[in-house]
Amino acid sequence: MNAGNTPQYGAGDATYQALGGIEGITRLVERFYDNMDSLVQARELRAMHAADLSESRARLVLFLSGWTGGPGLYAERYGSISLPVAHSHLPIDEAGRDAWLQCMQVSLRELEYPPALREYLMQKFATPAESIRLMCEFKRNADTGSGSAYSA
Repeated sequence: MNAGNTPQYGAGDATYQALGGIEGITRLVERFYDNMDSLVQARELRAMHAADLSESRARLVLFLSGWTGGPGLYAERYGSISLPVAHSHLPIDEAGRDAWLQCMQVSLRELEYPPALREYLMQKFATPAESIRLMCEFKRNADTGSGSAYSA
C-alpha cells in the first residue's frame, strides 16, 4: 500500500488479491464469456470460439492467475505462451480487439470492482489485445501476400 492506502496494482500479487484470488478471477472469466455470448458487438468475436466455452474459460482463469501476480497455473499446466502467436490464426481486427476489451470492461463493472482496479486492468489488457491484433494482421497479410502490416 502507498501513503493513500491505494493498492499498488502490479506489485507482487496485489492485482490477484484485489480481484479476489482464483475465485474472483473465475467469476470474472465466467462473466466475461457470458458477456461475449450476449453483447451484440461481440458476435463476430464469439464466432471465433468453439460452441462449448469450457476449455476457453478454464484456460483464461489459469492464465489470468499468473498474469495478475498469482500462482502461475497456466505455465504449470501448459508451459509458456506468446499470446500474439497463439491467436495469430484468428481473424482479429480492430473490431475484434475492441469487442474483447468491451466484454472485459463490462464484466469488471458488473462485478463492481473498484474504479482504480478497473482502470488499471483495462490499461494492462490493452497492450496484449493490440499485440494480438497486430500479429493477426501481419499473419493475414503474409498469408495473402499483400505485404507487411507495417508497410508505409
